[in-house]
Amino acid sequence: MSTLQLKDPTLFCEKALVNNQWVTAGSQKTISVENPATGDVLGSVPEFDTKDTEVAIQAASKAFASWKNTTAKQRHRLLMEWLRLIRENEDDLAKIMTLENGKPLNEARGEVRYAASFIEWFAEEAKRLYGDIIPSPVNDQRIMILKQPVGVVALLTPWNFPAAMITRKAGAALAAGCTAVIKPASQTPFSALALAKLAQRAGFPEGVLNVITAHENLKSVSRHLCTHISVKKVSFTGSTHVGKILMEQSASTLKKLSLELGGNAPFIVFEDADVEKAVEGGLAAKFRNNGQTCVCVNRFYIHESVYDEFATKFTERLRTYRVGNGLDPDVQLGPLIHKEALEKVQAHVDDAVAKGAKVLTGGQALHDNFFAPTVLVNATPDVDLHSEETFGPVAALFRFRTEEEVLQQANDSTVGLASYCYTQNLSRMWRVVEALETGMVGINSSSVSHEVAPFGGIKESGFGREGSKYGISEYVNVKYVNMSI
Repeated sequence: MSTLQLKDPTLFCEKALVNNQWVTAGSQKTISVENPATGDVLGSVPEFDTKDTEVAIQAASKAFASWKNTTAKQRHRLLMEWLRLIRENEDDLAKIMTLENGKPLNEARGEVRYAASFIEWFAEEAKRLYGDIIPSPVNDQRIMILKQPVGVVALLTPWNFPAAMITRKAGAALAAGCTAVIKPASQTPFSALALAKLAQRAGFPEGVLNVITAHENLKSVSRHLCTHISVKKVSFTGSTHVGKILMEQSASTLKKLSLELGGNAPFIVFEDADVEKAVEGGLAAKFRNNGQTCVCVNRFYIHESVYDEFATKFTERLRTYRVGNGLDPDVQLGPLIHKEALEKVQAHVDDAVAKGAKVLTGGQALHDNFFAPTVLVNATPDVDLHSEETFGPVAALFRFRTEEEVLQQANDSTVGLASYCYTQNLSRMWRVVEALETGMVGINSSSVSHEVAPFGGIKESGFGREGSKYGISEYVNVKYVNMSI
């Protein structure tokens, strides 16, 4: 649309990509996509149903027959061309993301670079997908291990990182030799379609990468992907509740699964921590994407001896943050994704206050989908946000006295994705790292997301890893060959 003022208006796609063709839904129904900051309709995308989805699956299945036989060098070359185009169009990709997701433009640019890093990483990993030769216990036999692509994969991605969650999955899948049907969140389809446009320009063969869209038909489309015999793997990022449903559906054909689900990240600040560093780290880990990330801090555990200092400095810094439209260069926090998200955040704040917590700053909705960044002190473990993921700009601070006490509280969760700890005691670092029941731990660091590191959780945060050398392993089958000579 001309009103978007993109350098390349053709990156704004209002059709789905199936078999390298830009298509509408068979029913001609569409989904309207709104800017969460203004409520304005940005455009529309097709409302796919199971028949439309079947066409995409068949296209990917047909393409797999030849794509699986491409060399690692060929896949590397195509991925690197896709990478070049993503970097070349960073500004437009970031603007599209801000308009449909709401995150500040600088943060959106950062995500585009983060998304690109996965394409670069897996382009290289395509050439490093090594098998093995195993010494045989029998003189006249030789044992080989081959790694082969699993087949057609369904990639179901969320709205909070509409570019990076696609490249983290698709980069690994395509590098391994799989073909993909991608179903992005209906709130943020335009980022996915823009990436698909660039993949098409990069020269990927027809059917290798397909992007479909659905909203009202989401449940039936997802079920079709999860139960289809031709789809060999499902990778999903989203809530634990939905992940369990998809896992149950996928059981009908025993698909390989990667599930990156909900979090409830603890952030522990011990008495010997560098408080200034902990404050900066806490702000980044809590308010990135306005608190709408699965690895955002949900529970701040602050040692009683530094509690007041941390709370004061944390609140003072947070009060400098500007809330507004992400296109404004002076804004640090944009809107929440929709009204329901705002209502959940308000409910968590109201519940905590009713149970004795005190609001130091924020605590209320501003207008439309905007919520004031909030700090709550004197929170107690019986508040809802202690056990439920808030997914919004609320920092609740809990006091603790001993290491044993805080570890028990930090691990008192059904999920285990990320955790953070600030201390300068080396022995304690090791004890805490080994004791925390999460798939990722940041020690004196608020960043756990890198293309070179395995991203994923334990417990009801799911299983499987994305990124790193482990990420591509999720998309291959291991074949053992015993050869008699």
